[in-house]
Amino acid sequence: MATKVRDEVKITGDGRVTLPADVRARRQWDTGTRLIVEDRPDGVLLRTVTVDDLFGSAGYTGPAKTIEEMDEAIALEVARRYALGRY
Repeated sequence: MATKVRDEVKITGDGRVTLPADVRARRQWDTGTRLIVEDRPDGVLLRTVTVDDLFGSAGYTGPAKTIEEMDEAIALEVARRYALGRY
């Protein structure tokens, strides 16, 4: 894959940046593509959201739960929210 060394873009008044069309096409980033923005010491990295990004952030590292345990946890949370008047 031949890549350009760099493209120059501007940040608009409301903080938007338009990625060059050839970059979007090469990456297959169509309208609505979700990206992660990582602020790094040497710049900013854009990458597509993965399943791990969505579910890996749950933070649970213990043993796998059974369906029954998950159902019980959901029922407890629903009851807690009812008690708070959220439903």
